Amino acid sequence: MKPTLLKVFIIGFLSVTLTACGGEQEQKKESQPEEDKVTLTIRNPKVEIASEFEQMVSAYEDEHPGVAIKVETVGGAADDYSDITAKLAAGKGPDIFTNLGREAAKEWSRFLEDLSEEPWVDRASENVLSGITLNNKVYGMPMNIEGFGIVYNRELFASAGITSPPSTYPDLKEAAAKLEGKGIMPFANGYYEDWKLGHHMVSVAFAQSERGFTQGLEDGSASFNEDAAFQDLFTLIDLTVRYGNKRPTSTDYYTELEQFTEGKAAMILQGNWIQPLLEGKTISAGMFPVPLGDREESRILAGVPGFWVINSQSSLEEKREAKKFLNWMVSSEKGKAYLTEEFHFIPAFKDIPVKDIGPLGKETLKLINETDTFNWSSFSPCSKREMGEIMQDYIDKESSRQEALEEFDMAWKEGACLSSSS
Repeated sequence: MKPTLLKVFIIGFLSVTLTACGGEQEQKKESQPEEDKVTLTIRNPKVEIASEFEQMVSAYEDEHPGVAIKVETVGGAADDYSDITAKLAAGKGPDIFTNLGREAAKEWSRFLEDLSEEPWVDRASENVLSGITLNNKVYGMPMNIEGFGIVYNRELFASAGITSPPSTYPDLKEAAAKLEGKGIMPFANGYYEDWKLGHHMVSVAFAQSERGFTQGLEDGSASFNEDAAFQDLFTLIDLTVRYGNKRPTSTDYYTELEQFTEGKAAMILQGNWIQPLLEGKTISAGMFPVPLGDREESRILAGVPGFWVINSQSSLEEKREAKKFLNWMVSSEKGKAYLTEEFHFIPAFKDIPVKDIGPLGKETLKLINETDTFNWSSFSPCSKREMGEIMQDYIDKESSRQEALEEFDMAWKEGACLSSSS
């Protein structure tokens, strides 16, 4: 039956009215005064994705005109830990920031909002929340999954006649000699930042130390000097310095990456987080586990590098909007696309497809899936500084190996290096 003229008029009138109302509402959204918006501050520790993160935040603001977000990107050569610790203590911390988990979560627990009831909790991949769960409460959202090892330039390896990645320290030493023989600098060493030495490299040694070593440190029955893995770690550091750039403790993260991405060095001790910085480069990069000694069981370090947390000191309104933003990042199609396609993250959630994570990300995921891995050691951030500084002094020949390892023991006994690993 055909609609009557009256029905057509009513439908048309309602359509015009609703369209007009929608347009008016849209205009209100666009012209919403700044003072009516909730303003959030987010601390982004990933300098590799600084611009991409800003773009994602802009996309969120477009969809949520009642929220304004200020991004502070701090990392690389900057001392992020000291800066944010001071701000939190002064009650001026950001609304959203990151926490390393476990010991760091205990240290900062009074600043962390309980996120146990958030909708993404049940979608997290297996074991990724263990590092940020205290007393059965979840205090953070996993950022991603990362692997740390030796990133290498395939073409430079091939030009030196190296047909496969080294699996033991003797293999690595032989590869370094071959590269140097071809006029190629084997290692680009950025040892200016404490986190490279004190967190990443120390974790490599803990990953391959004797079972029960950490417990032995706790009860005083073990020492760093007597552990073969830590002796081998210093031997490895010696190798990188012998076959690397001058003044390594004065070479920062950015300079190290520049030497590698420009083909001036064949290897760097880094992780798949550098993938965004390889975009647009002709370099073909791979990764292999860091070998210590002649062990065949070298394992890649892998796990959640940090957790997004919400400042419990923020206002109720700010915390509410901060939770919405975190949920959007891992639940919306646009947010998930940024995580994999723009950030090249290996997702820490079961329902986020693994795609467009880049060649280095794919190789890292392959290593994680096919080999035995070791999760990041869970040191207090202050141990990162302590151990990093001790190793820097060793590299600068201000202390011997024995003295450096004895200083490790002292730092541990003084409570600077608490851990729950191994």
